[in-house]
Amino acid sequence: MLPGARALRAAGLFRPPGAVPRTGAALRARRGPGQRPVWRGFALPAGPDLRHFLRAAAAGQAGPWPELPPEPGSTPGAPKVYLETYGCQMNVSDTEIVWAILQKNGYARTKELEEADVVLLVTCSVREKAEHAVWNRLRHLRALKARRPRARAPLRVGILGCMAERLKEEILHKEKLVDVVAGPDAYRDLPRLLAVAESGQQAANVLLSLDETYADILPVQTSAGGTTAFVSIMRGCDNMCSYCIVPFTRGRERSRPIASILQEVRMLSDQGVKEVTLLGQNVNSFRDLSEVQFQSVTAPGLSRGFRTVYKAKQGGLRFSHLLDQVSRIDPEMRIRFTSPHPKDFPDEVLQLIQERHNICKHLHLPAQSGSTRVLEAMRRGYTREAYLELVHHVRDSIPGVSLSSDFIAGFCGETEEDHLQTVSLLREVRYNIGFLFAYSMRQKTRAHHRLQDDVPADVKKQRLEQLIATFREEAARANAELVGRAQLVLVEGPSKRSASELCGRNDGNIKVIFPDTELEDAAERKAPGRAQPGDYVMVKVTSASSQTLRGVPLCRTTLSRAAASH
Repeated sequence: MLPGARALRAAGLFRPPGAVPRTGAALRARRGPGQRPVWRGFALPAGPDLRHFLRAAAAGQAGPWPELPPEPGSTPGAPKVYLETYGCQMNVSDTEIVWAILQKNGYARTKELEEADVVLLVTCSVREKAEHAVWNRLRHLRALKARRPRARAPLRVGILGCMAERLKEEILHKEKLVDVVAGPDAYRDLPRLLAVAESGQQAANVLLSLDETYADILPVQTSAGGTTAFVSIMRGCDNMCSYCIVPFTRGRERSRPIASILQEVRMLSDQGVKEVTLLGQNVNSFRDLSEVQFQSVTAPGLSRGFRTVYKAKQGGLRFSHLLDQVSRIDPEMRIRFTSPHPKDFPDEVLQLIQERHNICKHLHLPAQSGSTRVLEAMRRGYTREAYLELVHHVRDSIPGVSLSSDFIAGFCGETEEDHLQTVSLLREVRYNIGFLFAYSMRQKTRAHHRLQDDVPADVKKQRLEQLIATFREEAARANAELVGRAQLVLVEGPSKRSASELCGRNDGNIKVIFPDTELEDAAERKAPGRAQPGDYVMVKVTSASSQTLRGVPLCRTTLSRAAASH
């Protein structure tokens, strides 16, 4: 049992509830040399922090206190943390935020699970399959805990992110395996939670926030020397689609100040990153309210034929302004964004994408269904006809644009006719990239409370297979139109299947594979050589499938030069 407040006070670690440090002259007058800030009359002497006290309590020590953890990269005594990410790109970004916080608090990073003192899983709750993967991983970690040598401190395991938010009670009580549970808005609290866990106690914080964006934390890129990076610009979602758990696990929409986003993108540019993806659950509803002079700006209109479950939000700097500013930072850096909602594509955003050579001509337009009746049940805020009108408008505004989408098979009440409407939408739009899944009922959602998951599992499976087959057929036709054309490819590295080939993506976010050979430089400023990750290579496409383009490399070039030649 942890010592109470009296013991904490005796150790010089007690902070009265609600206490705030005095500032200015009053603080200087009441603080002696080597003392910590005064907390309403309590002068806290310099000494060990809460983590040391809890660690000592767990070990039955009265003192001496354990040695202070070293700064990152200094001495090899720091506790080692192993981070594992599940789910979407937002979780990749969250992992980088978590690591930035822990690194600042004296932790070291390890890529070897057996070396770890702390294992943290950044989890996803969007579909049941994602949660099953985490439960299976926890069973493996239980075995790792059991065979850990007694000479070492016990292994601590933490569940972070959406699954922590949704299943806190079950995670903490199921077989007592997990030591720390932290929701998406509680990452700043991780050092304290881990300190409590060191004493043998379970610790949790799953409180959602109305303003947490981690804007002041510069994420530490998890792939050092990488050519691409993700930048989170907003968190949460207000759309309340009936099937979606995100508003309940990540809370209401709130956006980072533009200044902090631009600072992070500039940092990435200085590090040599060549492609940045702006991230958000509803990325194009971005609304920065940090600058007072813009708080009365009129809200941009929705895409024609679209509606929301909430009133129009006035004020703030919008996504078009952010996209404009980010694209100006580095003309040799590609800009992408995901995941948008189709309702938030005003003409100024489409025009900007068409005009700027470094904003990729690829849009993600998640449809979810081709049936107006099902879209109504999903609370998507549009009809099939409105969605198709938007697709035509996008293609007219951005010639050659690549489109991707999300689809759900077997949603509540979906009939065979509804399903065939989705099949026909796939054929009519002919997407280049698709993400298709069978419906998975999530607790807390409107569908869970109001609708019945009445499509049998075998029917869902059959319908999903038909959607996937249709998508692949149409994507192969769409990609075949690129055969014989030159595509600018950002090299990411060697192909997974052949060390003699390189892999990258074109402007439309389609994978391109080509031979790794010596290439001329288009500007003739460099000697002939092999392309490296981060180089732009012009590739002539020779064949295409539903997922991949293959071609022959023509030359190395730059993003600006390639745009000028077109």
